[in-house]
Amino acid sequence: MKNAEFIKLKVCGMRQRENILEVAGLRPDYMGFIFYKGSKRFVGNDFILPAEFPSGIKKVGVFVNASSMEIQNLADKHTLDFIQLHGDESIDQCEELRNHGLRIIKVFGVSPNFNFKELTAYENVVDFFLFDTKVSSYGGSGISFDWTILGKYHQRIPFFLSGGISPRNVEGVSDLKGMNLHALDVNSGVEREVGLKDIGLIRSLIDL
Repeated sequence: MKNAEFIKLKVCGMRQRENILEVAGLRPDYMGFIFYKGSKRFVGNDFILPAEFPSGIKKVGVFVNASSMEIQNLADKHTLDFIQLHGDESIDQCEELRNHGLRIIKVFGVSPNFNFKELTAYENVVDFFLFDTKVSSYGGSGISFDWTILGKYHQRIPFFLSGGISPRNVEGVSDLKGMNLHALDVNSGVEREVGLKDIGLIRSLIDL
């Protein structure tokens, strides 16, 4: 990513205290914490963010079809900077959460026939879109999609790119030059095991 200094980095699926602090030492721009109980990387009911967590790293809470009240309560408890909505959340709910003072990342699963016109109605109620691989279940798949499809996107709202990003394929991001790509979102592609990030893999991704 040395050749793409304008692209930020989000490391998602964090949950273990020591691993959180290790990754924080690499200073990613964002760190994601999954509050969806159906995820293998769910933070757990007793999750507490380490007191030493650097203030310069934006904290992102990931939710799937949660109530606005639940999201607001957890956002307040953990002082989340962004809310990532990974389910079927409505335009009205995005607007409601924004009115609560939350910044919104809305996720869309992309397939070869994805209709980017679906995004239009959300443009005024989100801060970013996140494009991931379309799968039948909620959450990430660790599988990449054909990134060239994003050439059909109008680029008005900046976006995060997700879906199996790792040191093995990150160089393909150069094909997205000129697009409104804000950040890469990495998760399983930089793990030693589920929920435990490999510092060496993240560092090698940053150094590429």
